[in-house]
Amino acid sequence: MANQPYKERRMAASQQSDERFRDDLISKVPQVTLLFWIIKILATTLGETGGDAVSMSMNLGYLISTGIFVVIFAVAVIAQVLAKKFNPILYWTTIIATTTVGTTLADFVDRSLGIGYAGGTAILLTLLLASLFVWYRTLGSIAVHTVGSPRSEIFYWVTIMFSQTLGTALGDWTADTQGLGYLGSALVFGTMLAAIAAAYYRTRISSTALFWAAFILTRPLGAVVGDFLDKPVSKGGLELSRYSASATLLVLIALGILIFPQKPARQRH
Repeated sequence: MANQPYKERRMAASQQSDERFRDDLISKVPQVTLLFWIIKILATTLGETGGDAVSMSMNLGYLISTGIFVVIFAVAVIAQVLAKKFNPILYWTTIIATTTVGTTLADFVDRSLGIGYAGGTAILLTLLLASLFVWYRTLGSIAVHTVGSPRSEIFYWVTIMFSQTLGTALGDWTADTQGLGYLGSALVFGTMLAAIAAAYYRTRISSTALFWAAFILTRPLGAVVGDFLDKPVSKGGLELSRYSASATLLVLIALGILIFPQKPARQRH
């Protein structure tokens, strides 16, 4: 009995250590706030202009550009997984890497392979849903607050990469195949995101499902905005330089990260 208080103290200390360990793991993922979504949209737009700059302006083509961005994506993911705590610059660098590889990969599937926007969207949607399904069956949850182990982080980043690629194909499909144009498509996706935000505050729909729905839809929004910036005026764009547009977006993202420090996630979102 004399040792009971000591044992209780050890158990309490162990529990506190476990909680701090879990917090450290969770802290590698940022809190989902308005700033998160603003930077996410800027990053997806940058992915479109940056991907087009390499594949089109540099004339490297979709396949070679995809290979380059896949290497960058892999290096960024490895660095993110090995990181000991949340690093906003590293996190958003990895997000940008997923958007650029998503842009060139979607263009390669849709155009170079001749599958078309509708076919590419269907294939990529299947891959995204399969990734979420395998993630859920393997680890029991796809909620972002559970992303802490290396396995969950790998699932997280692979799922994000598929969502970014799907978003590019979906944006091209609505803007070109469906004839909505860049501004019309931006209005459609912006309205859908507003509906998701309303559902988050006014319904009991799973916040995890709403998060992934919003995460996916920000990509086609960024894609059509990016196309609006750099596509020819004859096709409904502003025909801005892809290099200058990408540089401007990169500066805005950097300012958002540096001026408004982000906190690591501590709870479910």
